[in-house]
Amino acid sequence: MRRFIASSAVAATLLAALPDPSVAQSVTIEVEAGEHDRSGLPVRAILPLPDDFSPGDPIVLTAEGGTEILGQLTAPSLLADRTRFDAASGRVALEVNFIPDRLDAGESARFEVSRGETGSGSSTFSWEETDEGDRLSFGSDPLLLYVRPELDESSPETREQTYKPFHHLFAPDGRRLSKGPGGLYTHHRGLFFGYNRVSYGDGKQADVWHARGKAFQSHEETLSREAGPVLGRHLARIDWHGQEGEVFARETRELTAYATVGGRLIEFASRVETTGGPVMLDGDPQHAGVHFRADNHVADETKGQTYYLRPDGKGAPGETRNWEPDTGQGPINLPWNAMGIVVDGERYTVCYLDHPENPKEARYSERDYGRFGSYFEYELTEDQPLEIRYRLWIQDAEMTLEQVAALDADFDEPASVRVLQAGE
Repeated sequence: MRRFIASSAVAATLLAALPDPSVAQSVTIEVEAGEHDRSGLPVRAILPLPDDFSPGDPIVLTAEGGTEILGQLTAPSLLADRTRFDAASGRVALEVNFIPDRLDAGESARFEVSRGETGSGSSTFSWEETDEGDRLSFGSDPLLLYVRPELDESSPETREQTYKPFHHLFAPDGRRLSKGPGGLYTHHRGLFFGYNRVSYGDGKQADVWHARGKAFQSHEETLSREAGPVLGRHLARIDWHGQEGEVFARETRELTAYATVGGRLIEFASRVETTGGPVMLDGDPQHAGVHFRADNHVADETKGQTYYLRPDGKGAPGETRNWEPDTGQGPINLPWNAMGIVVDGERYTVCYLDHPENPKEARYSERDYGRFGSYFEYELTEDQPLEIRYRLWIQDAEMTLEQVAALDADFDEPASVRVLQAGE
């Protein structure tokens, strides 16, 4: 049975090779829900297309009943598996992204994929360089802001303001939910990534979380920016500097925001590579890994109203759980965690989804003032870079355990996509 209702989305992986694209200007794909209901989350799949297709091109996906959905072509995302397409002579590996309708578990939907145009009334993503950083908006609504300062060591104060890049995130109502420099624990900034116990070289140590001594992180280059009707994405190169200011690791960080309904979906992906010799990444649950820190208003005014929603249920206001290094006890390897906060009188939920392919043991930390996340130990070598991916979902009001679990199931076990051959 096939059922399609237009206006949701699904995250997907291509399961079959395309027919020769020179024969026709459209292809038919089938999306299968698998074991989970799918609603409101993105579908993406890498397709080898003729070289006259380009990243940024709009496409149209037509359902069997004639309903049309606008899609977007992008370059393959940072951690996409594109190995079998690299050998496709005369074709370009592009990622097709779209937001189809709801699919119930066990059901499927077919779409004809062809060239299209963005309608004059359609909302799209756009990038803008501002005094604060690079801002991504959908229509007039901001979604994220990449703050990429240049290190200024003219004073301790200016160094503190500029020792690492990070991303601010916004709620659906336009409120900026994240914290910048200053406030309680100045080293907490929006959505950020680092380690406070790094070993490299001949016994050298560095802390790129607090940026102590001469250690820091620096934005070096924006590698790409994409924007269209389905998503906005950018790719940045960030250097990790050690105890003498030297570069010991190089990170490629990718942020993608999708045009989802009912909440903001942000995907964080990163590849970290050594610049020479092994690097041991270590730390503690409060000062290592990928974390989100809420606006300082939570610390100052509303931390007593913060609660955490976990796979085992909703916690009490103010109650937190943390992995303890001394005992080895506490939350590890959670598939997801969600934080309920109050900012300026409004309740928001921030969900943190941990992909199962990320390194483990993942040790979790929660704070009532609005910071949460996880870390793991990892040894970087030339043959073993670190690759990680997370999703954050930000929604006005409260969420249920079932709602967050559905977001996580879609991330962990995406719907499948296959290209149909003639006659199927």
